[in-house]
Amino acid sequence: MVLCVSLADAECLDLGDIVNTDRYPLHEPENPALRDLVAACRAQLAATGSAVLHDFLRPEALERAQLEGRALAAKTYFSTRKVNAYFTADDPALPASDPRRMFMDRTSGFVTRDLIPADAIVHRIYVAQSMKRFIAACLDEARVWEYADPYAGLVQNVMPPGTEQPWHYDTNEFIVSMMTQQPSAGGDFEYCPNIRSPHGENYEGVGRVIGGESRAPVNVITLRPGDLQLFKGRFSLHRVTKVGGEVERHTAIFAYSQKPGVIGRLERTRQLYGRVSEAHLEAEQRLVRADGLVD
Repeated sequence: MVLCVSLADAECLDLGDIVNTDRYPLHEPENPALRDLVAACRAQLAATGSAVLHDFLRPEALERAQLEGRALAAKTYFSTRKVNAYFTADDPALPASDPRRMFMDRTSGFVTRDLIPADAIVHRIYVAQSMKRFIAACLDEARVWEYADPYAGLVQNVMPPGTEQPWHYDTNEFIVSMMTQQPSAGGDFEYCPNIRSPHGENYEGVGRVIGGESRAPVNVITLRPGDLQLFKGRFSLHRVTKVGGEVERHTAIFAYSQKPGVIGRLERTRQLYGRVSEAHLEAEQRLVRADGLVD
């Protein structure tokens, strides 16, 4: 057993000082309780595209993560711009009903990985071998890797009152997130499971949701501090509704991939984080999307 030190450690097998291992024994892969948990997560992901693990952190670790999150919030990059669900430019040749021409206000902010200290609770969780092994098992993957992206692998999403994340898709097929601070109002997670597929964008159905004509495909989740969510966001349109009240919404986003070396898209990185690195410029030149989807 490799015990964890207080810094982010990719060889870490035991997160027992911060994760509620009585309920989530990540360090014991042969534990029947963990096998049952993995099976339940797989079933939920297959049925709805989302699985939520309540009270993932120990109370004292959650309290520390909340304090760290509030301190990190001072480093947030905020931007307000009109975006469509695909982060692409407007195309006047398309009809107005096409979702690629439906632009929404994006007003949330992010703290990037390079600004998150190595001893932060969320950083320790993100890199730990036991965490990656658990996530891979839940996703029925042989292995998952951390992003090679210097900014996007681990981020903190910061949403002050009045901000929102509009409808969008994730670059990766799946994403893992953990709420550390719940707003006093709003900030619900809404998503449409598998509204598109590698075989088609389903622009008509997507347009009805974004245009407010249909709520039929929409699922709503109200997350609580300490909840860990596994979500298949590559094919499921999703958003966070406008935050109300006086308390910010803080969520750590752990980006893992099914292959090593993943770097985020150049334009999306520029929009979300306000800057790009040499790694992003090089990756954009090599980019080939295997699934053929717009983003």
